[in-house]
Amino acid sequence: MKLRIIALALSFLAISACDDFLEKPPLDSLTDETYWTTESNVRNFSWGFYTAYFSGYGSGYTWGKFFSGQTLNDDFAPASPNQFRRTVPTAATNVYWNFSYVRKANIFLNRVQTVPMDEEAIQHWSGVARFFRGLEYFDLVKQFGDVPWYDEELSESDPEILYKPRDTREFVMDRVLEDFEFAAENVRIYDGNEGQTVNRAVVLALMSRVFLFEGTWQKYHNSNSEKAKEYLEASKNAAAELINTGGFTLGNYREVFNSLNLTGNPEVILFRHYEPGILTHALNSYNNMEPQTGVSKDAVEAYLAEDGLPIGISPLYQGDKGIENVMANRDPRIYETLVSDELRLNGIASNYSTTGYATHKFLNEVIKDQPEGSSNLNYTDSPVLRYGEVLINYAEAAAELATVGGAALTQSDLDMSVNVLRDRPGIMIPHLEVVGTGAAVNGMVYDDPARDPTIPSIIWEIRRERRIELMMEGFRSDDLARWAKFEYTDTEGNSDINRGAWIKRADYPELQSSVTLTDGEEGYIIPATAAVSQRLFEDPKVYLDPVPLDQITLYQQQGVTLTQNPGW
Repeated sequence: MKLRIIALALSFLAISACDDFLEKPPLDSLTDETYWTTESNVRNFSWGFYTAYFSGYGSGYTWGKFFSGQTLNDDFAPASPNQFRRTVPTAATNVYWNFSYVRKANIFLNRVQTVPMDEEAIQHWSGVARFFRGLEYFDLVKQFGDVPWYDEELSESDPEILYKPRDTREFVMDRVLEDFEFAAENVRIYDGNEGQTVNRAVVLALMSRVFLFEGTWQKYHNSNSEKAKEYLEASKNAAAELINTGGFTLGNYREVFNSLNLTGNPEVILFRHYEPGILTHALNSYNNMEPQTGVSKDAVEAYLAEDGLPIGISPLYQGDKGIENVMANRDPRIYETLVSDELRLNGIASNYSTTGYATHKFLNEVIKDQPEGSSNLNYTDSPVLRYGEVLINYAEAAAELATVGGAALTQSDLDMSVNVLRDRPGIMIPHLEVVGTGAAVNGMVYDDPARDPTIPSIIWEIRRERRIELMMEGFRSDDLARWAKFEYTDTEGNSDINRGAWIKRADYPELQSSVTLTDGEEGYIIPATAAVSQRLFEDPKVYLDPVPLDQITLYQQQGVTLTQNPGW
């Protein structure tokens, strides 16, 4: 059953454990004593988590993680690339060392036990609370690594607990796994309230994501095969459980991203609904009306040819001189993602792209020339969780498990994941096959000449499938981080992520003089030309954020050492 989110802008009075202000609760406002009395109120409290974790395309002029909302990667080629953090923040903010949602989840979990509901409802909402606590701790661990684990509401009168040292990453993620396992066992398959709450499919989908991240992090950063195996098995099993329910299938690829209403879409597990005049966003406009950060040459060249082979070895590839050649005989997802019949160049198109390659994955043609297709008035629905991600999570978890002592990757694993993606209506490219640690198509073992030699061929191809399937959906930076591959984003070390389409200036008389080409009057577009704007990967410390200095000082004042992350 799909879960539909619309304008969850509910504002709740602070729920406090303090009861020393009045002996009797006031009759004209909500208090801790009067609020936790019905399951309906419990459900309402849960809405306060939704916009934090299920933001979709955002609202107004924001677009969350989608499109170029996450640009510190190798998919985009901006004129001024986002840089790695260079300094330690002096103060904690809403994005640095903030445990407010941990507190909120712990309050939620505690108060649920007091509500007059039957045991099934108490277990369900306890699972929802632990699910959100696990999500928040996952975000904190991604950002900082080691963090203090709190499983109860804290009081300022208990500084010994409030200022406890950081727990290890592994300890915290073990607790997160326990939270997810409890949620997966107890959260309802479908709540029955118009789908407006977290259900078991949502839990399993995010469990597959969270523990794929952590399993690969443990492998590639910590060389901890034991933990990598445990977490990867959790990811694979969660994905398999969801796949085996048979509740979701794949339909039209682009309709997942540009529909006015995703109700009934067979792939969408959870989505955010928008309505004109109530809740809108700007993503449709940014894919049509305005200049955009272009997709890099590196990303365009990641798409396979339609015979299932990389362009470096496929006889079907026509080269990159001209958009018609670039787009000929390619994986059909490239046509659903990029404008295939024209380049949009600065000086010629008002909605130009920094690379010439323009995006239309999120564009709804029905409203593109109407007022709702411009500015921040767009109301296309946003996927929050979709089945396509779960399938590729399964494939990668299965492949990585085989490298850390788990079961070998089998053709059956690929057939129930990657090859389902390749059989999507309108896509239909040859199946990926596994031969040892190698990749094959139609019985022919091949090796991509562009492959990173440190990555086995079959994992390289699964990572390619992930990149293409999830292009511009906000996963790539996290993927590069967990694989310890931020080096791919270095614009000097990997010039193709600072390159766009190949053109001749003489063919475009109106081309802006500021557009620089690699070979003078012809060549590949270079979006970032200034040396000072190059993004350099110089220190692995950037895989984790630093702890703000004011928090270290605050802990010192309490006689506790809050350690800083390595290198900062």
